[in-house]
Amino acid sequence: MNHDNLKIYKTALDLVVYFEKIVFNFDKYHKYAIGIDLKNKARQISLKVIRANTSKSKSIEIQEMLILIEELKFLIRLCKEINGFKNKNSYSYSSKLLTTLENQAITWKLYSQKREQTEENLEL
Repeated sequence: MNHDNLKIYKTALDLVVYFEKIVFNFDKYHKYAIGIDLKNKARQISLKVIRANTSKSKSIEIQEMLILIEELKFLIRLCKEINGFKNKNSYSYSSKLLTTLENQAITWKLYSQKREQTEENLEL
């Protein structure tokens, strides 16, 4: 299944690219401490989109993605609190991307749950 045409994939990829760019400009301590966590968590979310798209049980994968999103929200909040972001707009932009991603994931999960229920009922 092709994931390139999914809006949620595009948003997740935008998030990965954004963190790759801003972490590059972090000071040395923040780059190797929280910066790595930000980049890795964003990548995990993107990979979870791919897995969910190819999975028969999409809602389970999407729920795991929602947990990763919550973890990343914590990390960006922490980064803001410790002044890890060089640019003051970085926190608000990354929060906006995460909110968009979360809303897309919730919508996808609800749709997938309905579809999975329908398929279950047809099998009975």
